[in-house]
Amino acid sequence: MSIILGLALGMLFAAGALVLVRITLGPTNLDRALSVDVMIVIVTGILATQIVRSEDAGTLPVLVVFSLTGFVGSVSVARFMAPRKDDQ
Repeated sequence: MSIILGLALGMLFAAGALVLVRITLGPTNLDRALSVDVMIVIVTGILATQIVRSEDAGTLPVLVVFSLTGFVGSVSVARFMAPRKDDQ
């Protein structure tokens, strides 16, 4: 089980590195915002893997906060980027 968790953490850290490159080189602000949302999901995955590995649910509230932050951030970006109708 420890080998599988180690592989999962390694892949999550590799994905985090690739997302950081995307945040740095993203051509548009929408790409960068989407990459930040993906980074929040990756951090959530790392926290969940650590909870399973240590068998201690002490960081569970942090996991919930990251999840809610990711959701609110995604909704905010979608609302901000949505085309607006003119009332006139």
